Amino acid sequence: MLIRLKQELIFNSYKTLDGRGANVHIVGGGCITLQYISNVIIHNIHIHHCVQSGEANVRSSPTHYGWRTESDGDGISIFGSKEIWIDHCSLSHCKDGLIDAVMGSTGITISNNFFSHHNEVMLLGHSDDYEPDSGMQVTIAFNHFGEKLVQRMPRCRRGYIHVVNNDFTQWEMYAIGGSGNPTINSQGNRYIAPSNPNAKEVTKRVETAEGHWQNWNWRSEGDIMVNGAFFVASGEGVEVKYEKAYSVEPKSAVLIEQLTLHSGVLGVGGRDNNLGKWSSGANGGGTGYGSGDENDDDDDYSDEMSGSNMALSPTFSLFIAMASFLLLYLMPPSML
Repeated sequence: MLIRLKQELIFNSYKTLDGRGANVHIVGGGCITLQYISNVIIHNIHIHHCVQSGEANVRSSPTHYGWRTESDGDGISIFGSKEIWIDHCSLSHCKDGLIDAVMGSTGITISNNFFSHHNEVMLLGHSDDYEPDSGMQVTIAFNHFGEKLVQRMPRCRRGYIHVVNNDFTQWEMYAIGGSGNPTINSQGNRYIAPSNPNAKEVTKRVETAEGHWQNWNWRSEGDIMVNGAFFVASGEGVEVKYEKAYSVEPKSAVLIEQLTLHSGVLGVGGRDNNLGKWSSGANGGGTGYGSGDENDDDDDYSDEMSGSNMALSPTFSLFIAMASFLLLYLMPPSML
């Protein structure tokens, strides 16, 4: 199912978007906006190729619409919201961030997701000077940060961030960055540094002199560093400093491949945002994504459309037929 948005999809509180049992892709204008709401779950959705939209009237509820200025083009924009859970989604190729949480948002869990093909992956916090973000609490757990990512996994401004049991397999600049004195608790992750000798450091204090950040509480505990990766810790090692940046008991990082094996969308279509070069259908789309670039060579747009329309191999079809026959043969007459 392809949902091509022209404008932001604005949520209300106490809503669940659940793509289990389907192959749901959300692309286009917006895409998902959570603004001044609470108690939302987004589960098992492909979100990609989100672009800026706005300068139009957009409906925000069944009874209200209003004028929206231009959006940033985030995959998921969390603005002044709380109690948000984003789980088992696959995100890539957006104009701005894949997930941004700003303006006093808190109580956010980002878990079991698959991120790929993007520059500025995740922003937490509006600005260094925005004090309401000082109480922000975010858990980033069991995610796979995959191919062709550059930076911000996440980039934190203020708040308390628990980065636990994630697999960071690629970055070009850095993995975890921050400014404005955030507390960052990194536990049980695997960090695989790129081959670039100048990009081995996991961490980056953004536009901040060492004299200002040396007392920030950033720690690495039980992380595995691969290919020369290193984490520059700072602040006090006292456990009480990390109480607000602790949400789940970390597992050993040696188990990281098992812990993140099923990150991203489950079931039909797999975790990659792979829709192929589809033609127009029920949603009125034209040929391809609609970017106008006939030479688009994005890796996850090179295969046939994912989903249940793929033909089964002759061997697998024969196996299914024989298994069905055997099941009927073994069933007692009373069940037939």
